[in-house]
Amino acid sequence: MYFEAMLEGIKKDIEKLIALYEKEREKNAKLLDELEQCKADRDKFQKQIEELEVQMDNLHLAEAFKAQTDSNDGAKEKIDSLIKEIDRCIALLEK
Repeated sequence: MYFEAMLEGIKKDIEKLIALYEKEREKNAKLLDELEQCKADRDKFQKQIEELEVQMDNLHLAEAFKAQTDSNDGAKEKIDSLIKEIDRCIALLEK
């Protein structure tokens, strides 16, 4: 009778352990699914960031060209200044 009670206690403990194991296994599977979803989201957002960076670079480039066309007089003055500087350097080299 003592052994039967002890055996019954061991059976209940094993059943509890199995139930806990199943619960943890389900929790692990859920966390793995969540991790995969997070990785997919991260990849999607990384791609979106890269696309936005390209758009930003294109906008900066467009703004730079727009600024150059808006200030043709300033660009002409800059070119004239550079030509004078080059002429001065050539004159110094010829001496």
